[in-house]
Amino acid sequence: MMTDPIADMLTRIRNAVRVERPFVDIPTSRVKRGVADVLKREGFIWDWKEEEVEEAPVSTLRLELKYGPNGERVIQSIKRVSSPGRRLYSRSKELKPVLGGLGIQIISSSHGVISDREARQKNVGGEVLCEVA
Repeated sequence: MMTDPIADMLTRIRNAVRVERPFVDIPTSRVKRGVADVLKREGFIWDWKEEEVEEAPVSTLRLELKYGPNGERVIQSIKRVSSPGRRLYSRSKELKPVLGGLGIQIISSSHGVISDREARQKNVGGEVLCEVA
C-alpha cells in the first residue's frame, strides 16, 4: 500500500529526469492525469498518454519528458509541498510566483488540477500539491 501516490509520481519523474530517460511510466489515477495535463500545458513535458497493461490491474500513465536542444533539463526541480500528514491550502491571492514566474505550483482546486497562473486568473485557491521549476 502506498501512502502518498503523488509523491511517488514526483519521485519517479525526478529520477527519470536525473538519468535523462525519454519517458517515465507511472500507475494512473485521476489526480495524476491532472498533474500530467498541467505539466504538458505549462511546457514541462512533451506529452502523456494512458496505456493498458495486460498483467497489471491498473493502467499506466506514460509521460514523455522534455529536454533542451543540448540535453538541458526542462524540469530542474520538482518537489511535494502538501503531504498527507500536513495539507497546505492557499487562496488565490496568497499564491506567489515560483522563481519569478519561471516555475509553477500545481493546485488541486474546485476547478480541477490547475497551475498557479490559472488559479490566480480564475481567482480560486486550493491545496498546493507541488512546485515545479
